[in-house]
Amino acid sequence: MTVLVAHAHTDEGAAAFTFALAEAARRNEDLLAFELAGHPVPEPTTIDGVAVSYRSPGADERDFAGAFLDTAEAVEVSVVVVGIRHRSPVGKMLLGSTAQQILLESSAPVIAVKA
Repeated sequence: MTVLVAHAHTDEGAAAFTFALAEAARRNEDLLAFELAGHPVPEPTTIDGVAVSYRSPGADERDFAGAFLDTAEAVEVSVVVVGIRHRSPVGKMLLGSTAQQILLESSAPVIAVKA
């Protein structure tokens, strides 16, 4: 099994990655970091004894949440970790949320982490 984390280069993304790394170590599982912001994908590595690999959406992919959820389905994940931030109800209604879509549509358990 694998822990899957939605990784963005934000405070929320860093908090999610740190939590996911600790969760993977606790579960004795690998960590797969999905680069949401389209940053270059680093080489697989080992951090604190956890095998960490990276994926990103395709270059033409616009639906990051959909690509992330497709990855969660394709890889045998035990848990999904996402970073969240507080937004007003109007902000949620107008802008939607990648984290919200993942929370609602993931078939695996989701852990939401605040920065």
